[in-house]
Amino acid sequence: MATSNWTAPHPSTFILLGIPGLEAAHVWISIPFCSFYILSVVGNCLLLAVIKSEPSLHEPMYLFLAMLAFADLVISTTVVPKTLCIFWFKDHAIHIDACLAQELLIHGVTNMESGFMLAMAFDRYVAICNPLRHSNILTSWAIAKIGLGVVLRGIMVIGPHPFLLKQLPYCTTNVISHTYCEFMALVKLACVDTTAMRAYSLLIVFLTAGLDFILIVLSYILILRAIFHLPSKEARGKSLSTCTSHVCVMTAFYTPAFFSFFSHRFGHVAPHVHILIANVYLLLPPMLNPIIYGVRTPGIRLRLLHILGLKPA
Repeated sequence: MATSNWTAPHPSTFILLGIPGLEAAHVWISIPFCSFYILSVVGNCLLLAVIKSEPSLHEPMYLFLAMLAFADLVISTTVVPKTLCIFWFKDHAIHIDACLAQELLIHGVTNMESGFMLAMAFDRYVAICNPLRHSNILTSWAIAKIGLGVVLRGIMVIGPHPFLLKQLPYCTTNVISHTYCEFMALVKLACVDTTAMRAYSLLIVFLTAGLDFILIVLSYILILRAIFHLPSKEARGKSLSTCTSHVCVMTAFYTPAFFSFFSHRFGHVAPHVHILIANVYLLLPPMLNPIIYGVRTPGIRLRLLHILGLKPA
């Protein structure tokens, strides 16, 4: 790949290779990528429309779900169009400012998604372990403050990334072996010691997404303990069913996320495998979330069928 626009040590343009080793299959790989993106956009837009139009869904769980759906739309649109340009039109170049903006949105919004999932787990915890106080604890004002707090956290912890990355000297190459501008992919191009920056990135992940995951697990331990103390089997089954959708969404998000994160820093995974997993981490959850909640939530399912004209009001 030519790098004629690159002038050391601060290139104006980076070159995104796509998926090294699978260049011949880029067109075929673009088919599921494009399909996932279309399903993600349509599904999340429908989910937002359903939650907005149905007053019975203006509850904490679904308001947090709406925040998650909007974040999913941002993530998908930040990554997929440029990736498809690489696959279809061989448009590998990306200006450094666009690259840093993409990196900021990817890491910032995924950080927010983790926070929204923690908020949803907190809602389930209060609803099951302290149901009489649920409406008093999770008021509209409390939901707004939680949502704003999650957004501000994502901005504050990821906001320094572009400034740090722009100060690095890239005096070896401007070629990024990836489909998008990822923090560690850029750090690895620098020709200076980046130990402190890598440690900073690791600390941020553990203090945000890692801590979110630990708190979610703890909340579900308390939830399960409360459920198994319920007097009837029917009550236990109903309580468990309200948590199933969230557990599925959480699994789809955290499993590829942690695999991608640890393999990039500590593993010896083949580059094309790592890049495919990194894309699955950003593409699969936004596509699955509306499907999971649409199938498992009667209120969403019935309202969606009405919007689509498949069921009378």
